[in-house]
Amino acid sequence: SPLPHQPTRHPAMGNKCMGSTVKTAGEQKVAGGAAGSLAPVEWTDNILLLSDSYKVSHYMQYPKGTQYVYSYFESRGSDREGWTEVCFFGLQYFIKKYLTGVVVTREKIDEAAEIYEEHFGDGMNPNPTMFFREGWEYILEKHGGKLPVVIRAVPEGMVVPNKCVLFTMENTDPKCYWLTNFLETLLVQVWYPMSVCSNSRYQKLSITKALDETGTDSWAIPGGSVFKLHDFGFRGVSSVESAAIGGCAHLVNFLGT
Repeated sequence: SPLPHQPTRHPAMGNKCMGSTVKTAGEQKVAGGAAGSLAPVEWTDNILLLSDSYKVSHYMQYPKGTQYVYSYFESRGSDREGWTEVCFFGLQYFIKKYLTGVVVTREKIDEAAEIYEEHFGDGMNPNPTMFFREGWEYILEKHGGKLPVVIRAVPEGMVVPNKCVLFTMENTDPKCYWLTNFLETLLVQVWYPMSVCSNSRYQKLSITKALDETGTDSWAIPGGSVFKLHDFGFRGVSSVESAAIGGCAHLVNFLGT
């Protein structure tokens, strides 16, 4: 999808939601890929660690015979009067940074196994039973370390009514039914740029309305509304990455950062 542009940094829209449907039968599609390897990286680049820890054991909890899990992301709405739609933005960043190419390696599996063994232990005795090493090794050996999932989404920058599906995700290998919702935690972070973008868009609409009502007749850049709301979000967010994501979302609607 072509990248569009949008607004400010403070999440202010409604509640996020990732819903799921479990399917126990269906056409088998397998996403392959050439085997590869990556040098050891920081833990923030280890996809095996980028999830809620309670999801690590979910592979044991699905109904027997589960083959496919189909999940969706939507905006449940907003309690702000008139905020009836969202501007979808930011998914491509998370896909390209964390999910594409060879993201599962032997080094990452070993690293995750060691960390989870301690994490699920009682402080004295490690617990190696929760981590699904076999599942990740299957992805490494069968798919060359590439994730067998398909993601479908509305175009970035599209304005969509609340309570509508914005993107979906489904595993393409029936043996990896557990992978879909393991990735939920990371992808739900799309809520941040989407909220910034939507918040900024509503501010732009208000600014544009006021400019029009007060006689503005020059709308070409640098006139109009494009430089009427600058983003100083870098100093107010939790990380450099958040500042980059939020600043990018602001640029969907304005040109000042």
